[in-house]
Amino acid sequence: MRGGTAGGVVAEGAGAGTFVELRAVDPTVLQEMRYATAHTFVGTPVDGYRAPVCLLTRPAARALHRAQARLLRRGLSLKVYDCYRPQRAVDHFVRWARDPADQRMKAAFYPRVDKARLFADGYVAERSGHSRGSTVDVTLVRLPREPARPYVPGEPLVDCTAPREARFPDDSVDMGTAFDCFDPLSHTDDPRVRGAARANRDLLRGVLAAEGFVNLPEEWWHFTYRPEPFPDTYFDFPVEAVRSRPAPAWAR
Repeated sequence: MRGGTAGGVVAEGAGAGTFVELRAVDPTVLQEMRYATAHTFVGTPVDGYRAPVCLLTRPAARALHRAQARLLRRGLSLKVYDCYRPQRAVDHFVRWARDPADQRMKAAFYPRVDKARLFADGYVAERSGHSRGSTVDVTLVRLPREPARPYVPGEPLVDCTAPREARFPDDSVDMGTAFDCFDPLSHTDDPRVRGAARANRDLLRGVLAAEGFVNLPEEWWHFTYRPEPFPDTYFDFPVEAVRSRPAPAWAR
């Protein structure tokens, strides 16, 4: 969710050829692309998500593939919630954060945080590393997968810090909080997270770190591949299938 360094925004189509669909690199990585659905902290699908696909720079996608190979041997799989995020989606988050009247998803995603504090506390920013194409929001799933039921808009909301069995059913292992939980308990090294959830966070971070990913300490799910191909560029082309678009020579 958080922002990055200053840089230019590249408009629709301007950088699409440098990205690949993760499925084209590794079809075994599970995908639950939340922002293409209504199961989000804004309560609606997010601007710019035309399809539920994970787009990444090719180096980041290949690094996830290597991490996935390590996890499959342990009976686990990666699952991505978000990958490349267009600037228009970040702008959607900013507009939502500036609307104090819209509290419809508070009970699930930020039950103990005043919405007026979202910018000051760093939960929302005007730039996101996701827009540079090498950042993923990711978790672990134990295999064989037990699919969770779909979210139904308007259903009763459950605190994202509640015990796993009480939260909205997600097929991931216990990570101590739900994905996109705006709460200090989501900090990767929060000392209150113990037992299986602590082991799962440490495993995810360790496997991804071995392949070049750096965790954002405030979000156990947020990882950026380094060195980033585009460390100062924030793209704005929509999330949609790009399999037919050729990658440049550096990304092949």
